[in-house]
Amino acid sequence: MSPDSTEHRSAVIVTGGAPLLAAAVRSLPQDALVIAADSGLDHARRAGLRPDVVVGDLDSVSESGLSWARRQGIAIEQHPVGKDATDTELAIAAALARRATALCLIAGESYRLDHMIGALAALGHPSLAACTALEARWGCALVRVVHGPRQLSVDVGRGVTFSLLALHGECSGVTLVGARWPLSVAVIAPASSLGVSNVTASGNGGDEPSGSAISLSVEDGVLTMIFPDYFGGSL
Repeated sequence: MSPDSTEHRSAVIVTGGAPLLAAAVRSLPQDALVIAADSGLDHARRAGLRPDVVVGDLDSVSESGLSWARRQGIAIEQHPVGKDATDTELAIAAALARRATALCLIAGESYRLDHMIGALAALGHPSLAACTALEARWGCALVRVVHGPRQLSVDVGRGVTFSLLALHGECSGVTLVGARWPLSVAVIAPASSLGVSNVTASGNGGDEPSGSAISLSVEDGVLTMIFPDYFGGSL
């Protein structure tokens, strides 16, 4: 059955930029649809991932990578270089076209700050509001994006640093449980540092919960949760 006719619950989108961290690759869902965005094909191959689809203007992927993909019978969706969408946005659209309901972007450490911000911002697009999970693994960082109204529970262990950022506009009704500095029906403005550099509860007593999971709920808006060193930074 071709990728176009198969319904996938999860889709992994491999972007270009840099080699992937092995720690970030190991825990990817095994049955996910894998979409390579342009030179993400080369990084996917090096990481042992076989893409189901290659998407983009193909201006940075290697010729050897493209030749391999063609020999493997992998679908290739080439777009004009002078397009209005990034390769990552095109890959997200390809995932939605294949009825993916959970998305994970994965990339190595990027030297292009604009590419990183653009890719993470794309997860806040209204077309993704119905997805059950939106995640990015960018270098050693884990990113979760929550479209309100929704609740999210993450078990990352105790004493782990994370931040909440309103990258897509004001977020209201933000409640955070299981952190050193909890929130209750708070408002986080786009330029606010209210959610920056929090820590998961250490379980050392006092007012902190004894468990290691944190719970986040957002009534309205799109909130981005970032664990900056989740994957440890080793290749």
